[in-house]
Amino acid sequence: MTIQVLTAFFMWCTIINAALLILSTIMIIPAQDLVYRMHSKWFSISREAFNVAIYSYLGIFKIAILVFNVVPCAALLIIG
Repeated sequence: MTIQVLTAFFMWCTIINAALLILSTIMIIPAQDLVYRMHSKWFSISREAFNVAIYSYLGIFKIAILVFNVVPCAALLIIG
């Protein structure tokens, strides 16, 4: 496997994961009440705890994209 192939792989991983993050953010923000009502029927969760969970999900997903996709892609671009 060459550096060019790995670079292309991590570039596409970054693009796909960033698109998923943007899509999930766009879907969660306007439909937050709907999502909360649906999940509060299944789980006993307060509105404040739900807001923290959603914010944490988006934050952890963003950090994971940076650590596992963007940084390896940048490193491969530097050495390539």
